[in-house]
Amino acid sequence: MQLMNLSFNIASRYIFGKKKTNAINIITGISILGLTVGTAALILVLSVFNGLEMLISGMFGAFNPDLLIQPVKGKHFAYDEDMLAKIRGIDGVAEVSAVVEELALFEYKGVQAFGRLKGVDNKYPEVSRIGSHLYSGSLTFREEGVEKAVLGLGMADRLAVNIYDPFVSVTVYAPKRTRRSAMDQPFQSRNTQPSGIFMIQQDFDNEYVLSSLAFAQDLLQLHDRISAFEVRLASPTPSGTIAAVKAIVGSDFTVKDRYEQDEAFLKLQRLEKWVSYIILSLTLFLVAFNLVGAIWMILREKILDISVLKAMGYTDRDTSLIFKQMGLIIGLLGAIGGVILALIIYNLQVKYALVRIPDGFAVQAYPVALSWIDIIVVSATVIIIAYLSALPAARFAHKTPINLREN
Repeated sequence: MQLMNLSFNIASRYIFGKKKTNAINIITGISILGLTVGTAALILVLSVFNGLEMLISGMFGAFNPDLLIQPVKGKHFAYDEDMLAKIRGIDGVAEVSAVVEELALFEYKGVQAFGRLKGVDNKYPEVSRIGSHLYSGSLTFREEGVEKAVLGLGMADRLAVNIYDPFVSVTVYAPKRTRRSAMDQPFQSRNTQPSGIFMIQQDFDNEYVLSSLAFAQDLLQLHDRISAFEVRLASPTPSGTIAAVKAIVGSDFTVKDRYEQDEAFLKLQRLEKWVSYIILSLTLFLVAFNLVGAIWMILREKILDISVLKAMGYTDRDTSLIFKQMGLIIGLLGAIGGVILALIIYNLQVKYALVRIPDGFAVQAYPVALSWIDIIVVSATVIIIAYLSALPAARFAHKTPINLREN
């Protein structure tokens, strides 16, 4: 242990002590600065990906339920009041809504657009968080016997809908499930009055039109059939709630949580995050070339010291340890400095929105979210790179014979 402490002290003096050649100090300082900036950049880039994932997950969460119950086979199943009551009775389930969803053609004042019609029951506003994302109008699906519809902002723009014009309806077309003859019209249509516009996320805004469950079932000729049960869980959710839901619905249904409903997208988002981490980590190896040169120059300057240490009883392994510890010290300095710099920039971004997003997006500044796992991974990466940079000099020191003559 004392020998390791001595090696550490010698390594520290080699890094921070005055050297014969001033350029060595400059190159070493540049290498530490490069590691610091690289560490901060890596942490901040990963925090932006974390922030984007949280933002998009929050947007999806405004439209997607906590749990989605769908049939394993087919797109629709018979509405089961008994199953619905059992699910509502589970501890941790706040509310359940029945929905039906299908592709449809929408027309308004001669303008047509394809999208998705989603019929919802009167419990839907309690299950969904869409009410807090209304752009204009109201979340009304039936009023005084008149069918109403709430459109996504993108769909409303494509159809040029005016929700304040009570004399023009949206016509919804859907293919007939049964046709009596070849001369029969292949489509049937129903009219609904636009009552509101919601704005959540582009994928939803451009596709969806919400109506009452009865309206959608009538248009789609589904009668008492639905597409899914959407479940809102209590907060906090007791353990075993999801398992209890799965036990009630049985093997004929799938129960998807928020992550599973958007699993493909979230996996892609995380893949992009770690691909960016790998690419930025490779740029740190450019800094490592400077570091290799700096440590090598220190070695050449201290070659006589190495011979003296070996003559005093230092082993080859002990002398190589000095330079390995130099790499670790430089890596630690770069990692600590980078973490501090990243925390400063992170707090400035959170408080003052240093980097802004152009108008028209859901947020005004790039969202950021720090993760201690990211900080640990990045710090470890920087320290390992610095350690590897010291290995050539450590190997040379290991093989250096005792030579007390100064060249």
